[in-house]
Amino acid sequence: MPREHRPTRSVRILLAESGAAARGALAIRLGMVPGFAVVARAATGDEAVAAATAVRPDVALVDFELPGAGGPATAAALLAEVPECRVLVLATFGGPQRLRQVLAAGAAGFLVEDGPVDDLVRAVRAALTGETVIDPAFTGRTGRTSDAPTPP
Repeated sequence: MPREHRPTRSVRILLAESGAAARGALAIRLGMVPGFAVVARAATGDEAVAAATAVRPDVALVDFELPGAGGPATAAALLAEVPECRVLVLATFGGPQRLRQVLAAGAAGFLVEDGPVDDLVRAVRAALTGETVIDPAFTGRTGRTSDAPTPP
C-alpha cells in the first residue's frame, strides 16, 4: 500500500468527568474530530487511573471537580502510572490557587471546561508537542505558552 494511503494512528483520549451526560457530550464532540479517538471514560479518579493503566491514552482530559481525589490529585496519579500520557485539567472557573494545584500535579494544561471544541482540539495537539496550555481566561494572558506562568 502506498505510504500516503496508510491509516494514521489516532490520538487516544481518556475522559474523566463527573457527570455522565457531560462525558457523553464531550466524547461525541471529540469523536467527530478526525484523528481523535475517545478510548475510555471515567467518573472518578480511581476509575480514571485504572482505565489509563489499561488503555494507555495519549491524553487524559480530567475534570477539576472529579469525584474522589479531585482533578489535580487524579492528574498526579495518572502521570505516576502512565507517565507518557499528557493530562489536561478542565474547570468551569480558574484562579491562581487552582492553577498552582494543576501545575504542581504535573498537568500539561488547564482549560475552560465548556469552551469551544476547536480550542480543546488545539490544546490537545499543543500538549502532545510538549507545550503547557493555560486558558487565557484563567491567567489574564492571551495565547498559550511553552513556559507556563508562575502564579503568585
